[in-house]
Amino acid sequence: MAQADLHIDLSAIAENWRALARASGPAETAAVVKADAYGLGADRVAPALAAAGARSFFVALAEEGAALRATLGDGPRIFVLSGHMEGDAQPIAQAGLIPVLNSPEQLTRHFQSLPGHPFGIQLDTGMNRLGFEEDEWRAVSAEASRAGPTLIMSHLACADEPGHAMNARQLAVFRRMTNGIDAPRSLAATGGILLGRDYLFDLTRPGIGLYGGMPFAQARPVVRLSLPVIQTRWVEPGETVGYGNTWTAPARRRIATLGAGYADGLIRAMSGRARVFDGDTPCPLVGRVSMDMIAADVTDLPGIPDRMDILGPRQGVDDLARAAGTIGYEILTSLGARYRRMHIGGAE
Repeated sequence: MAQADLHIDLSAIAENWRALARASGPAETAAVVKADAYGLGADRVAPALAAAGARSFFVALAEEGAALRATLGDGPRIFVLSGHMEGDAQPIAQAGLIPVLNSPEQLTRHFQSLPGHPFGIQLDTGMNRLGFEEDEWRAVSAEASRAGPTLIMSHLACADEPGHAMNARQLAVFRRMTNGIDAPRSLAATGGILLGRDYLFDLTRPGIGLYGGMPFAQARPVVRLSLPVIQTRWVEPGETVGYGNTWTAPARRRIATLGAGYADGLIRAMSGRARVFDGDTPCPLVGRVSMDMIAADVTDLPGIPDRMDILGPRQGVDDLARAAGTIGYEILTSLGARYRRMHIGGAE
């Protein structure tokens, strides 16, 4: 089976970072490259961001940080959002990572196993996911502050909804928990940057906006996914397509079978809801997405192309996500290993 082609525009990622850095004003702008740079290849994306000017990077796990250090070399700061987990001391020390400590237990583990090693602090300002709760932080803040955290951060729960009351509530809690502490502060990821100056503090941490996703509406598109057309056939009125007979031809229709499916991250929820494109012309998916294939109604095309785009200028990650009832993050991070990945632009 011919491979689908996934084009990843490193120049667009770099330009999106520059745009968000401009919006961050005097704050340092880092880059979030966790989950293999949102599925697009941290080994290629991170050097492009470093060449654009990023000097601080965020990953989820110490293992990701160690791999990123091997890619970037000495110099850039690499923060680990899961903090200092059991067994992390060696990779943290060897790769010079900065764990963002999330609990009193992590604080104790880090101070005992790596005394004097840099660390950050994450505070829970209302998201109830990671970070010190206010009473926990009150009990250890003096000790932690004396040790000199590299960064104190929190994470906004509703930054993609600018009018949501939770944003102002978390901002107030963050200020209350950090006032008087002499350490750089960070609250804003992509959505937080767009909320304005009050949310910027000393460092911003854009993630999804780098990769062309909302809420950064001005982002340059980053990915194009072109699927090979394996076969076409005419389907007569009343005939069905795919598993479960979920689509029935209302008239004589020409159906193309394309080479990618849910094993490649094109989730079944797209069935009958998303589209593929031949240039500017949309063609609806019909029937169920299967493991390796999808089907599209191409009756109205003047000819049958060799490939059709399911991601590209006419249907971005958020458009496809809406069709599937999910979010752009899931679309990006689910893009499969079978694609022929082509990174374009960026420093070689």
